[in-house]
Amino acid sequence: MPDPVLYNTLTREKEPLSDQSVGIYVCGVTPYDTTHLGHAFTYTAFDVLIRYLRFLGRNVIYVRNVTDIDDDILLRARSREMHWKELGDREYDKFTTDMEHLNNLPPEHEPRATDHIPDIVQIIEGLLAKGCAYASDGNVYFDVKNYARFGKLCGLSYVAQLELANERGNFPADPLKHDPLDFVLWQAKKDAEPSWPSPWGEGRPGWHIECSAMSMKYLGETFAIHGGGGDLVFPHHEAEIAQSECLTGKPFVRFWMHTGMLYCGEHKMSKSLGNMVFLADLLPVCPPDAIRLYLLGHHYREPWNHDRRELATARTLARKLSQALNGGLEEASPEEIERCGSGVLAALADDLDTARAIEELRKLAFSGEPRARRVGRTLGKHVLGLTFEA
Repeated sequence: MPDPVLYNTLTREKEPLSDQSVGIYVCGVTPYDTTHLGHAFTYTAFDVLIRYLRFLGRNVIYVRNVTDIDDDILLRARSREMHWKELGDREYDKFTTDMEHLNNLPPEHEPRATDHIPDIVQIIEGLLAKGCAYASDGNVYFDVKNYARFGKLCGLSYVAQLELANERGNFPADPLKHDPLDFVLWQAKKDAEPSWPSPWGEGRPGWHIECSAMSMKYLGETFAIHGGGGDLVFPHHEAEIAQSECLTGKPFVRFWMHTGMLYCGEHKMSKSLGNMVFLADLLPVCPPDAIRLYLLGHHYREPWNHDRRELATARTLARKLSQALNGGLEEASPEEIERCGSGVLAALADDLDTARAIEELRKLAFSGEPRARRVGRTLGKHVLGLTFEA
């Protein structure tokens, strides 16, 4: 089979992925309010990518982190009068249960930021030693002017970067910063907040440095694919590139993949706006296969709008596929897959076009030919992650 071609946010082009061993790091949830359909869209898309690559015979190591210490977790825990760790553990348990119900494969590694404080401190020390960061009153900041290619992932001007960073939590007026766009690697302890020891005093890590530490810990200084939602391109992933490449002097990631935003009305589905549709509310009334077909009916890079009518259509399709492909069908042979399954596989090879793959699966399921149905069941189950139990 030819190498799959994937769109790379960094180069803004589709490129072939020829690696036989593929490290994949996907930014995980900040567990304080999970799991909405936007989460499900991202992680189900990457689930299909992983299944597809393994079906091709690639050795995939999948890492999905947990941002278990964060301003949002602390704020939510205080508002509910809960311990921050209790809240995070509870919400993450909900998230993993939701992923299981959706039939998403578990990652090989699920590192938590708080378990990797020594790794984070070591990286910060390395950045300070190289002159890429500076300490100020118990805080440590990354010096963006030290990395000439800052902005290469997002392609935005300095002014546009600063405007977007400010919208997403940056504090440009921080008097301890050299530049308004500099971002925090380590923040000094605040009253009533959890903290860990460091050479700069008690405190906790910044968000961006956590993912650099955890991804390189499990996948090495350079790995194949880093993914997440499109809202992470800047500043999160841009910051990851800068700090990682300044530390190692090597390319950090070869392929950057980002999912489109899911909207509910005019606004993206997000915790801050409170316009979320939760999986926990859908699963009791909608079979997991229907939700998978609904999500995968959209190309992973395209923004789209939640539509109940479209979900109902996916539910009907799930029921019909179950009737056509559930029970009594053996696994298809490699020869049968090569003969009948090229449509599904070609769609996925073209930048993971799951919507077209579902259409090809529909043709196989309703062809009336036993061989085609066997191929449809095999590819639907092992590559698209369907159970045919709708």
